[in-house]
Amino acid sequence: MSAIMDPATATTRTFVEATEVWVPKDGRLVWSSGNYGALDAFAAVSEEKSFGKGEGLPGKAWDEARPVVLKAFDGSYFQRAEAARAAGLTSAVAVPVFAGSELKAVVVVLCADDDQRTGAIEVWCEANGLLMLDDGYYGAARHFEWVSQHTHFPPGQGLPGGVWAANAPMLMRDLGSGYRFIRADSAGKAGLTTGLGLPIAVPGRQTYVLTLLSARGTPIARRFELWNARSSRSGAASEAALADGICQREGPLWNDEHERRVAAWQGPIGEVLGTGLPLVKYDTALLTAGYASMVALPIYRDGTLAHVVAWYY
Repeated sequence: MSAIMDPATATTRTFVEATEVWVPKDGRLVWSSGNYGALDAFAAVSEEKSFGKGEGLPGKAWDEARPVVLKAFDGSYFQRAEAARAAGLTSAVAVPVFAGSELKAVVVVLCADDDQRTGAIEVWCEANGLLMLDDGYYGAARHFEWVSQHTHFPPGQGLPGGVWAANAPMLMRDLGSGYRFIRADSAGKAGLTTGLGLPIAVPGRQTYVLTLLSARGTPIARRFELWNARSSRSGAASEAALADGICQREGPLWNDEHERRVAAWQGPIGEVLGTGLPLVKYDTALLTAGYASMVALPIYRDGTLAHVVAWYY
């Protein structure tokens, strides 16, 4: 999953080792797309699997209708534990994608634990008018994990609270020095630099926010994009406009004088608009641009596709 165009980042290890998408078919979740880097054996096992409701990690996220963090596979309900152990994978987060009450897909990101990888994948849940940490995976950022466990957010405060108040994805830069990031001091010490926050729509009234916090040395991704979807008269997503974005090499991607748009079925973002499904992509166009893979995730609001969030490895 390393970038191949930029010598400065070519040897950098990413925080996430693999990402996969599971979609419902005939009452089960089946493999739809994924990128596993060099983990060919784990990929082969995964592509042949399927999960019923409540089975394995994808099935649990489906059954409980919420994001699920699994910090250890051994002795757990994770059904690919042996293959994961052989691949060096140690933890995973499953994120269900619902359009109203309809499950569209489950996205699973898998990580490998060591003393070097730092980052955060956090799930925040509303309780008594505040967002509290439901669970998270932090790699080597142990102190930041402790701080997060003892932090809560009202609407509008910090990255999780900002996403909650806006009911929209947000990018936040300079986590270690930005006054808007409530945990700035501990984030700076952990080397965290960029934050992506996503509202996770689930059936019912429960509020969930997913945050991906990226460190310079072991980034979650090297490029982030936020797209606002626009619907046709029929209600289908017909196009999207880039609302925000940042890249390690290029810096800011968004320019209000030159709006970038994509139509449905135009490129990977357009494919997500057209299908309404998340996508993990690996192709020669990405390699030419200097990335090995991308993830594009639809964000639904009131059952309608409202945003597409993409990150590139």
